[in-house]
Amino acid sequence: MTHAAAGVPLWDDSPAAARPELAGELEADVCVVGLGGSGLAAVRELRRLGASVVGLDAGRIGGGAAGRNGGFLLAGLAPFYHEAVARFGRPLARAMYSATRQELDRLAAELPHDVSRPGSLRIAESDAERLDCERQREAMLADDIPVERYEGPEGRGLLVPGDGVFQPLGRCRGFGDEAEAAGASLFEGSPAVSLAPGRVRTPRGAVRCRHVIVAVDGGLERVLPELAPRVRTARLQMLATAPTNEIRLQHPVYARWGYDYWQQRPNGAIAMGGARDLSFDTEWTFDTTPTTVIQDALDRRLRDKLGVRAPITHRWAASVGYTTNGLPVLEQVREHVWAIGGYSGTGNVMGSLLGRGLARLLLGADDGLLRPFLNAGVSPTIV
Repeated sequence: MTHAAAGVPLWDDSPAAARPELAGELEADVCVVGLGGSGLAAVRELRRLGASVVGLDAGRIGGGAAGRNGGFLLAGLAPFYHEAVARFGRPLARAMYSATRQELDRLAAELPHDVSRPGSLRIAESDAERLDCERQREAMLADDIPVERYEGPEGRGLLVPGDGVFQPLGRCRGFGDEAEAAGASLFEGSPAVSLAPGRVRTPRGAVRCRHVIVAVDGGLERVLPELAPRVRTARLQMLATAPTNEIRLQHPVYARWGYDYWQQRPNGAIAMGGARDLSFDTEWTFDTTPTTVIQDALDRRLRDKLGVRAPITHRWAASVGYTTNGLPVLEQVREHVWAIGGYSGTGNVMGSLLGRGLARLLLGADDGLLRPFLNAGVSPTIV
């Protein structure tokens, strides 16, 4: 493993002023715990609907998986579409795919200068995977979801038009600034040390509130131990190179059953992650330190398969929550305490959708955005 900026993601390309730690006691309609993509989506929607909001993060805004992921914007759930149909039934799988696709459209319209939508590739690297791509294609076409066979420099597989890429940490920082400008109170370095109906306590302060939204992906089962039987945290590792013109990738790529993934940024830098399956036992962890085993595997993919010799400038990891059934968590865990998270590695679009949807549900009993997920088995009852 060559030397690089260990722990610093490619996306952290400029310093951001720190926000204060919560000190003392505040009152709000809603307290949002976790200020990544889903938490900030909830905060912004709550303010749009007129609610007073306090947002808390144990670290920095976007400092978790929301600002340390691969920068992919994909419609759908973590399972490939035909797998989702088999698990949840065609009507629900189609409804959930449609909801996330509409949310992706909305994000692209809201961030026209930051989101690129060249479509995404799923590249097969074995005969079995090529057959599986065909099954996915047939299931998507049966539900009028755009998909095409693909053959090109990356290999053979599928092209899903409309999927995209963006700068994930930049999105979080920008949305945090907008939320504060709209009247939300946001605090960093303020972990929730206790969550009870009507009150969230931090090391130096507390928030009294009607509702609590815990919008945490990696480490969700630490914040709410009740979810531990269904949510488990994994480490996802990445690296990035200096800008290079050795190759020119038009699309973000998933390969080898989705275990490896990469994209090329507008300046030519390659951002690559994956290889978790090569050491499953070690990667079920809350530790976000890059490891030699996984980073060496990413090096081999970069050097031997992509043919890129540009120096590696960044190596980092993120904590991501995986669920036992592939569905995200959307649940009232305690009285007036709701949780969203456990996106199984696909939270950029899903988290935004669930954050906005839960804000609407809590303030106006409008379950429109969440209906497909509620129908998949989550009770919408509010107490």
